[in-house]
Amino acid sequence: MLRPYILAETNWKHLHKEKIELAVLPWGATEAHNWHLPYATDNIEADSIGAEATKIAWENGSKVMLLPTIPFGVNTGQSDIYLDINLNPSTQLAILRDIITVLNGQKIHKLLILNSHGGNDFKTMLRELGLEFPQMFLATSNWFQAMNRHDFFELEGDHADEMETSLLLYLKPEFVLPKKEWGEGKEKKHKISEFSENWLWTERKWSKISEDTGVGSPENATSKKGELFFKAVTQKIAKVMTDLCHMDVNNMYG
Repeated sequence: MLRPYILAETNWKHLHKEKIELAVLPWGATEAHNWHLPYATDNIEADSIGAEATKIAWENGSKVMLLPTIPFGVNTGQSDIYLDINLNPSTQLAILRDIITVLNGQKIHKLLILNSHGGNDFKTMLRELGLEFPQMFLATSNWFQAMNRHDFFELEGDHADEMETSLLLYLKPEFVLPKKEWGEGKEKKHKISEFSENWLWTERKWSKISEDTGVGSPENATSKKGELFFKAVTQKIAKVMTDLCHMDVNNMYG
């Protein structure tokens, strides 16, 4: 069935008289996810979470449109992981500028990036583009930080861990290898302990910190956990989409 809120599926017959308030741009990555998850894990999550959230928002009367997912992200720390594909931040900035130019010219003045990859960071780009396009409202979101993960999952991690494995077991179980093939997701920490604190950062060299490319054990992952998280996070994102659609950009603060 045609989903009118997904640009890749809808058509000119529907859109030529439509007025979209909010464009949503999912942005993923193509990279190894432990031994057992597909390289497209971030894109599958972006596609699925984006589609469900926009469906909820659309059915609530919001004029929101989900753009096609950008399938490549910043993977500069994984250049030696076979077929991990990198887009430099400067390339992302160029892509965003082109997309925003089109939206602005067509009077769609609100854009939300739905980020699905920890290596992507759009804040500084949106600051720069906000000066170039003062008519545009630009926002970015990380769906993987939208909920308190401890309400759904037991084990810590941030890559091919319990959370992501649970989501893929729910969304695309046919793409997940049998449990006996799952890696442990052990991470070697930097010897300078302060790099594990939020105030100090350096890029992780992925092949040096993890044997299987996972960070966080997937051991306790289940499809049911993935389902519960998926339903909760899409409801929360849908509310934000709805609020953004109805938001007066000239009266945003109170």
